[in-house]
Amino acid sequence: MIRVGLIGDYKPEVKAHVAIPKAIELAANAISVPFEIEWLATPSLERAAERKLREYHALWAVPATPYESMEGALNAIRFARERRIPFLGTCGGYQHMLIEYARNVLDLKLADHAESNPDAELKLVTPLSCSVSEQTHAFRLVPGSKMAEVYGTNEIKEQYGICNYGLNPEFRHLFERGDMRVTGVDGNGEARLAELVSHPFYAGALYQPERSAFKAIVHPLIKAFLRAAAQVS
Repeated sequence: MIRVGLIGDYKPEVKAHVAIPKAIELAANAISVPFEIEWLATPSLERAAERKLREYHALWAVPATPYESMEGALNAIRFARERRIPFLGTCGGYQHMLIEYARNVLDLKLADHAESNPDAELKLVTPLSCSVSEQTHAFRLVPGSKMAEVYGTNEIKEQYGICNYGLNPEFRHLFERGDMRVTGVDGNGEARLAELVSHPFYAGALYQPERSAFKAIVHPLIKAFLRAAAQVS
């Protein structure tokens, strides 16, 4: 039995929150693995996060930000990174994956999100140059990356949610030097996917692969995420 923790503050009106359980079910059925999911409200992870999270085989940081508690979300993301638990971050989850890494690995302690803290001294996540909300775009994957392996191609098309923030290009070079690599870009070469090279499965995307569930499509990224979780369980 795979236990998947969904890091986020559930809202039934958020399309991604409706889609994610369906997407997990489709992928789990495709690989014949039983599963359970549980929503983990971010304020509940501000304290004793390790004790609460160790029973999960995979963690997914979901869209719809600002989170009620950035601290809680970052605690869970850090746990997945350090304990080598399969992790997926989509939209806001991807953004916070980058913030956690910047603060705790790159030592950019003031790294922050312009949406939740517009007066931040170090804005790591900033508004995109143009809105991509609800749009479908083409993306290029880095050949040889885990993401390219998951998709089986170097060019993909995916749909964004209501997402208008991404990695500040000024800081991209710092990620490229280390273990967290940008492995997917949009048509303008802007960072849209990232993965932790040394981790069994630790990936984030600014778009929302879970949207495939609305068309009853088994998504390769979510299927790979659950396969990694099955190896932990």
